[in-house]
Amino acid sequence: MIDRETVEHVAHLARLKVTDEEISRFTGQLSQILEHMEKMKALDVNHVPPTFHVLEEMVNVMRGDTRREPLSQEDALNMAPDPAPPYFRVPKVIELGVDQ
Repeated sequence: MIDRETVEHVAHLARLKVTDEEISRFTGQLSQILEHMEKMKALDVNHVPPTFHVLEEMVNVMRGDTRREPLSQEDALNMAPDPAPPYFRVPKVIELGVDQ
């Protein structure tokens, strides 16, 4: 059973500020989670094969690779929204602050 002090300690370690109401709620919720985990530990899963996905029939759903001719530089630039031959012009992503 999780007590109030344990919840306060975990909140302190996680650097979380929690209210008294939240501490009470989390105490109950964490206790329920631990009770559920104890029930799960009691299950016999020795006969259950390990799996990496819940849908065992799932296969690679990606399309197969097909070889295509590469675009020429001219064709690629013609499709660009804002070409600056021989380069692609793209929006600036990093902006420095005024104080830097």
